[in-house]
Amino acid sequence: MPSRYRITVDRTACQGSGLCTGIAPDYFVLDADYVSRPREEVVDADEVVVDAAVCCPTEAITVVDVDTGASLAP
Repeated sequence: MPSRYRITVDRTACQGSGLCTGIAPDYFVLDADYVSRPREEVVDADEVVVDAAVCCPTEAITVVDVDTGASLAP
């Protein structure tokens, strides 16, 4: 069974740079306040999600492997 990732965004840390939406538009969207949010909280494992989190300039995105509880980013 493929792994799943839980995505969270610290809305107080997010500066709305949009890097995550540019890297992983299927997983992130900027809301009306120009703050990022995940399109879904739990998604199938996809390295682009981790890439987007790693590129976040404020480290506002957290990615955790649902099955193991391992933190994958930041």
